[in-house]
Amino acid sequence: MSLPGTLAGGPDGIAPGDLVVARAWKYDGAAHWVVPGRYLGADEHGHWVFQPRGSFVARPGLGFMAASDAVCLFPHAGSWVATFYDDEHPDGCLVYVDISTGLGWRPLRPAGWEANSIDMDLDVVRFAGRPAFVDDEDEFAEHTVTKSYPAGLAADMRAACASVHRAVSAGAAPFGGTAAGWFAAGRRAAPTTTEHHPEETP
Repeated sequence: MSLPGTLAGGPDGIAPGDLVVARAWKYDGAAHWVVPGRYLGADEHGHWVFQPRGSFVARPGLGFMAASDAVCLFPHAGSWVATFYDDEHPDGCLVYVDISTGLGWRPLRPAGWEANSIDMDLDVVRFAGRPAFVDDEDEFAEHTVTKSYPAGLAADMRAACASVHRAVSAGAAPFGGTAAGWFAAGRRAAPTTTEHHPEETP
């Protein structure tokens, strides 16, 4: 696999229940996280995908079965992809936002969709009982040099990270309680498994 070329800005004709594979890449085209899920629908914030407990989550050199339900939000506009976890997440993670660029969709054959993004290292994370924080700033600084991030792109990603951090800290939509209704919709449509597995947060 390699970083895809032309991608659609949105999934034209997608329907609730359709398979959506979230596929993240690194800026140099290296493969990163892959997580399957089922499409729930869209609102003013973007497209929502349910990733139930037991989903196989993988990146090169690592794979595991998700230990808790999650919903993933691909925004209509913005340089990020957000994953929301329920209160059964083993580490207490509630919100994990990957600062990203190159968001786009392409159809899978014979059915389903792939939601692609380029992970730009910086993450905004919130755990239960802790303030939101920015993670992987050291990785971003290193990759700015080793992966030759353009100066303009690096500045845009820093600005996007700061904006998301403020929004998550304030509990502003969609980073507050917006995901709750989508969790409920996902569980109604696709009940989760009862088996628990260890999980590492992407």
